Amino acid sequence: MSGMLQLYDYWRSSAAYRVRIGLNLKGLDYESIPVNIMPGTDEQMREPYRSKNPQMRVPALDTPQGLLTQSVAILEWLDQTHPNPLFVPADPWLAAQVRAFALTIAADIHPLNNTSVLTRIKLEFSASEEHVGEWYRHWIKLGFAALEHQAEQRTQTPFVFGGAPTLADILLVPQMANARRFKTDLSPFPRLLAWDENARKHPAFINAAPENQKDAVKP
Repeated sequence: MSGMLQLYDYWRSSAAYRVRIGLNLKGLDYESIPVNIMPGTDEQMREPYRSKNPQMRVPALDTPQGLLTQSVAILEWLDQTHPNPLFVPADPWLAAQVRAFALTIAADIHPLNNTSVLTRIKLEFSASEEHVGEWYRHWIKLGFAALEHQAEQRTQTPFVFGGAPTLADILLVPQMANARRFKTDLSPFPRLLAWDENARKHPAFINAAPENQKDAVKP
């Protein structure tokens, strides 16, 4: 491939949303290549994407060195190859806190609410849309409650860990978008709401928002 980064993307994928935010914060040009992952279309499971990324998920980032998968790994790579601004602070203790916050979303909340999981519980257990919604909201509220409690122990800041976005904000904003899409009551999480609102005013977050993508389905 050429030197241009190519992002295999889907407008409403929260994992792809994270990478778009990261690329924008780094000020990097990239080409977005939409992959429609909606059940019934499932472009991620068909050629040519299946051969390119056998995990059959988005996002994937094509780089001059090859293909990278998994949003958090992509963001860490971006941080190491383009260290200004840093997503993960240099201080080891603060870096661990940022990663712990981010991984609560990436490892605890998001996998249980992935499209593939929701489709499985519908097909295998005849879950209704109402039950799927309750499942989705349960895991979001459980994870967000832990993050909100941790936030209460710290001084209020414009972003999750200070005056600039970090990996924590990059993961929080897409998960908050998912929470709103599934009509989750977010009133118990005022700190998370404040951080989300502030981050969504940042140009990098605005340009990465699902509704601003070329493959977005307009209401």
